[in-house]
Amino acid sequence: MTTKDRAYLKGLAQNIQPVLSLGKSSLTPEFVEATAEALKARELIKINVLKNCLDDIGTLAITLSERTRSEVVQIIGRKMVIYKKNNENQKIFLPSEGAKGKTKK
Repeated sequence: MTTKDRAYLKGLAQNIQPVLSLGKSSLTPEFVEATAEALKARELIKINVLKNCLDDIGTLAITLSERTRSEVVQIIGRKMVIYKKNNENQKIFLPSEGAKGKTKK
């Protein structure tokens, strides 16, 4: 992912609400599966990490991205943004793909 792609995805993420909330049970297999399903449906998701989750947010984001084969776009405070391209039903076209950052509605 290029810096232009990351900047474009950060801009898109400003307008979306968190889809999932990560609580004190941390990264359970069920949460990883729910994240994978949300990524397949939306490609770009925002996850809220609740205050009762005592794990490091950066470590959680990296572990979650490895388990879902996605990429961490950004971490701001207690929120993380994750992206995974869906080859079957692509909705977000990145600038590096030559589509000049268009989204399909």
